[in-house]
Amino acid sequence: MRIGSFEFNRRELAGSMGDFGTLFPLAVGYMAVCGMDPAGFLVMIGLVNIVTGCVYRLPMPVEPQKVIAVVAIAQRWSPSLILATGFGTGIVWLIFGLTGWIQKVADHTPKAVIRGIQIALGVMLGWEGGKMLLGWGPWATVVAPFGGPLIYVGLGLLALIVIATLRESRQAPAALVLMLLGGAAGWFQGGLADIVQLEFRLPSFTPFSLEEVGRGMLLAGVAQLPLTATNAILATSALIKEYWPDRAVTERSLAVNMGLMNTTTTWLGGMPLCTGSGGLAGQYYYGARTGGANILEGTIEIGLGLFLAPAIAGFFAAFPMSIVGAMMLMVGLHLARYILTLRAKDLLPAGVTVGFALATNMAVGFCAGIAVYYSVKYYFRLTGRCRGGAPLFRLTPASRL
Repeated sequence: MRIGSFEFNRRELAGSMGDFGTLFPLAVGYMAVCGMDPAGFLVMIGLVNIVTGCVYRLPMPVEPQKVIAVVAIAQRWSPSLILATGFGTGIVWLIFGLTGWIQKVADHTPKAVIRGIQIALGVMLGWEGGKMLLGWGPWATVVAPFGGPLIYVGLGLLALIVIATLRESRQAPAALVLMLLGGAAGWFQGGLADIVQLEFRLPSFTPFSLEEVGRGMLLAGVAQLPLTATNAILATSALIKEYWPDRAVTERSLAVNMGLMNTTTTWLGGMPLCTGSGGLAGQYYYGARTGGANILEGTIEIGLGLFLAPAIAGFFAAFPMSIVGAMMLMVGLHLARYILTLRAKDLLPAGVTVGFALATNMAVGFCAGIAVYYSVKYYFRLTGRCRGGAPLFRLTPASRL
């Protein structure tokens, strides 16, 4: 069904699930470890999804702020401290967006560095997805409930086959099939028995103090800002320009959007939120093309939060992470393919960006890539030499792996 510029069909629904790889694990940690209210958690992210889809009329991923999430879960933060930190980041992005400072940063960021950020993110997603699929590292504990590694990995390999054969299907889109497969596997293992118990619950008001805002920003909020600037703003805006050249979204708009979502939803239990180029690539890869994907996802999340809040953490925990890992692996490869579009003159700054981002973090990679790019540019200007070079390969947004 099509209403104006919005589409509501199985491909849009499947595409809306393309960024679940980052949402599932962190959602479980927030609810199970930190005690966040599932009703507020889901209803607020659902509302943000719907509003964002209506405003931009494009798929616009709404994701957890990862640095804050990892630190909060590792240190078992209280819900109020988590919400206060999200509010603090929202204030920062409102300032950067409304003053236009973020646009000045974007105008002086070379495309080679953006490409480096996208490639590094692709490698990170692919690596983490591969570990999740195989049950390595921190994911080893999720293998046992599914009868051991053979069945667990088998589900992941089956997921890769489904993605390869059904990703472009309109009748049975891959991501939708995988959600049903994962739900069935969890049900068969007995982990989803409680999901059928309905209980209406509204999000509760959760106050926090200015002291918690300051403490949360010092503990994780400040470290989150560079990652948000590079991945959620600069790289996301660049990816939108490639996927929808006639529907560009400015970096300033994305900053204001994140400022508003984090200063409004945190009072009712909404986790610290951002956009992300990895999530956008995932949604596009699995079929999302319009804001209908956000509206469909948001409607589902609101329904789950209002009626199934007590059981939702158990649902996320029971879902086979090998299936989520397979989805992340393919999205990672989809992003990493941008290495093939680099021109000869971009190889050094992009390579430095990737190397430092993987060895340390995105912020360091971004700064290192910028330094190398302008150093090389100054050298060629000083010597009067000419730079150039064609891309190694030419890829369009619709290029497939």
